[in-house]
Amino acid sequence: MRADNIAVARSQRGLTLISTLIVGCFLAFCLYVGFRTVPALNEYFAMQRIVGVIASEGAAGASPTQMRRSFERYAYTDDIVSVTGVDLQIARASGVTYVDVAWERKVPVAGNVSLLLEFNASSSSGRQ
Repeated sequence: MRADNIAVARSQRGLTLISTLIVGCFLAFCLYVGFRTVPALNEYFAMQRIVGVIASEGAAGASPTQMRRSFERYAYTDDIVSVTGVDLQIARASGVTYVDVAWERKVPVAGNVSLLLEFNASSSSGRQ
């Protein structure tokens, strides 16, 4: 009878309570970091959209100063806090308006540990 118990014990497989807790803590940490980075990613996608709109305004004849003011209005509406109109790199070459902006956002995780996210949004508009 003892040999049967040993054979059954060796054939059983699965996660123990400790390994389940470890996997659960790892997944919870990944979710926590993901939730902390969502606002930065939302800001990036809003910047991509706004930079495209600003580039099309430049192709329509707006001056760089007008483009920066327009960006400030869009940024206020979309709650963009990492970039200002001064940070925009605006260039025109042979009828094409290029708008580029690069920025970093630090996302605190726990204590003195944080993530540094680097973003770059660019767009061009006009006749090429």
